[in-house]
Amino acid sequence: MTRRKKPELLIPAGSLEVLKTAVIFGADAVYIGGEAFGLRAKAKNFSPAEMAEGIAFAHAAGVKVYVTANILAHNEDLGEAAAYFEELRDMKPEPCDALIISDPGLFAIAREVWPQAEIHISTQANNTNYGTYLFWWKQGAKRVVSARELSLAEIRFIREHIPGEMEIESFVQGSMCISYSGRCLLSNYFTGRDANHGECTHPCRWKYAVVEETRPGEYMPVYENERGTYIFNSKDLCMIEHIPELVEAGIDSLKVEGRMKNALYVATMARTYRRAIDDFFASEEMYRSNGEWYRAEIAKCTYRQYTTGFYFGKTDENTQIYDNSTYVNEYIYLGIVEEFSAETGMVRIEQRNKFSVGDEIEIMKPDGRNAAVKVEAMSDENGAPMESCPHARQTVWVKLSQPAVQYEVLRMQKAG
Repeated sequence: MTRRKKPELLIPAGSLEVLKTAVIFGADAVYIGGEAFGLRAKAKNFSPAEMAEGIAFAHAAGVKVYVTANILAHNEDLGEAAAYFEELRDMKPEPCDALIISDPGLFAIAREVWPQAEIHISTQANNTNYGTYLFWWKQGAKRVVSARELSLAEIRFIREHIPGEMEIESFVQGSMCISYSGRCLLSNYFTGRDANHGECTHPCRWKYAVVEETRPGEYMPVYENERGTYIFNSKDLCMIEHIPELVEAGIDSLKVEGRMKNALYVATMARTYRRAIDDFFASEEMYRSNGEWYRAEIAKCTYRQYTTGFYFGKTDENTQIYDNSTYVNEYIYLGIVEEFSAETGMVRIEQRNKFSVGDEIEIMKPDGRNAAVKVEAMSDENGAPMESCPHARQTVWVKLSQPAVQYEVLRMQKAG
């Protein structure tokens, strides 16, 4: 069954600042983690006060907020779960729009504590067939996140065998885990940090040497050539050029991975996918004609080369093979405009990377425009003139050759 329904664009947010960026730059929904029960323990995550503010900000713009509680829970986790779900249920001025859960025990507690809550089943639950979808539907789940190992053909088959009102959510952008649906033990083994409790240290991205057991001390390098020999890493998923196929498969929500990413990444992904989806639903010809712009914008984020994952078949040579171990990073994130002073014509930012007076930088605007500007002057938060801002996260006032407004993102192309 083909459904030409406009899908939701679901964007990650690891902090209040990034949530606001996602909302301003085009998300239909954002997913966030609280201080417990989420699988991104190293993300900044949200205090209750920040979560309440973020939900209110998103709802004022007509954007939904989903809260993750998708750890694989152990016995000691269950005692605190009821209180946590009660806190989310009673959040003022209004609660979140859905919970993202993978563990059946946590699911049961959430249903008991907050029966009205919409629940989405996390990809961590290994959702690979329509029987699993139907099982969760009968338990009261509204949406299931497909396993990243599924092809579009498999997702289309699932859509044909589940209720029409049941929703399918699928990842379209971001890191690909080497382990099945993210169930990895490397981090726990090497560092004692459990990936399935939100503490993954990404050891699959470290460099390794191989030792043969009868030749201790002889370290053979794991190197790479034009055919690729990097044994753990995967390329990053990117489906920006395949919006029609995703829509035709019956996917209801297109999900971008990255709750540990910065605001530049989130702004870029939200803005680019927003335009691609809207262009496609305006006309397929418009979508095709703007393909170069989508690709160029997506490439301005740090990434590890791109792949279409398993969507076009499990034997696709582009899935988990990684033929270049280095990140591609062409642009530097400078900061978000926090305030514009009409009196001085300067903008206030908390800088994230060093830049200087005289630099040519770019203003990312939510409507898709990139404004090339020059840094004409700079001062510290007390008004003292500066030539550059070398200290991380310092507050600076910046005079640009044309104005910027609140929430716009500043970036700079790397030299060379």
